[in-house]
Amino acid sequence: MKTGISYIRVIIFMVVAFWLLEFIIDSGEQMAIVKYPIIWAVLGVLLLFAIAVEVIVEAMNSILYRGLDEEAKKRFKEQEALKKEQGFGWFSSTYKKLLGSKPVEKEAEIIFDHNYDGIKELDNTLPPWWVYMFYATIVFAVVYLVRYEVFDDVNQTEEYEIAVAKAKLEIEAYKKTAKDLVDVNTVELLTDASDLSAGKTIYEMNCVACHKADGGGGIGPNLTDTNWILGGGIKNVFNTISEGGRAGKGMVPWKNDLKPLEMAQVASYLLTFQGTTPAEPKEAEGDVWIDPDAPQIEASTEVTPDVSDSTEVNN
Repeated sequence: MKTGISYIRVIIFMVVAFWLLEFIIDSGEQMAIVKYPIIWAVLGVLLLFAIAVEVIVEAMNSILYRGLDEEAKKRFKEQEALKKEQGFGWFSSTYKKLLGSKPVEKEAEIIFDHNYDGIKELDNTLPPWWVYMFYATIVFAVVYLVRYEVFDDVNQTEEYEIAVAKAKLEIEAYKKTAKDLVDVNTVELLTDASDLSAGKTIYEMNCVACHKADGGGGIGPNLTDTNWILGGGIKNVFNTISEGGRAGKGMVPWKNDLKPLEMAQVASYLLTFQGTTPAEPKEAEGDVWIDPDAPQIEASTEVTPDVSDSTEVNN
């Protein structure tokens, strides 16, 4: 008694549910169904719900049909036959096959000889869609058993550890390209003209009062020599700018005034003063900084025996 309109309703319902989930869930540039595979399970549940609703409607229609007199049943059948001729006949027949139930006019063949206050029971077989799903769960269980118990595939703990390790690598890779997320551990010396120009602007606005425009030093130390109070190199300089100098007499921390990228830019710029000659250089302070990552040349010494101390014994 159903037509193809049921299938259209189910399809429309699923399409609306799909796009509604895509709209509600924030998944960035990726589709939500790709980023969160659990959505497939949600859609599957919604599909079963839609089918269940159609089955219930069909059952109610069947009950209403039984309440009709013979003349009304005849007119109803004629209308249904007309709808089949107009279209969706194949969809309707397929849908009835999936339901697995007998047509109303053939239910007498499968009726039980049970009577509960006028209510009788039908010996309907299980719907094919339910049987197929049951078979699918058996196949899934076998595959799962073989994969994880026989071939000893990764368990949930190992999957979690792999996912965490992968995420850490992705975060580190992202930090290398996202300059605003730079910190003392990931900062690198910037050499692009745009970064150095930005660093110069920051230096002239905030640092010349203590270090002078040419880096020769005033209240603050000389930036042109090889001596550093808190260590040289981009990481140490970045950390000093961020956290400040020595307590009570050093530079104030700039981490609340400058962004990480700005601190990396000004640190890279002031390191360009190294080896230059300022107009009035301040006396060197701190210790000579030797970059531990720079290749070290070890001086080779050749020992020449001192023949003057040798004694020849003649027998």
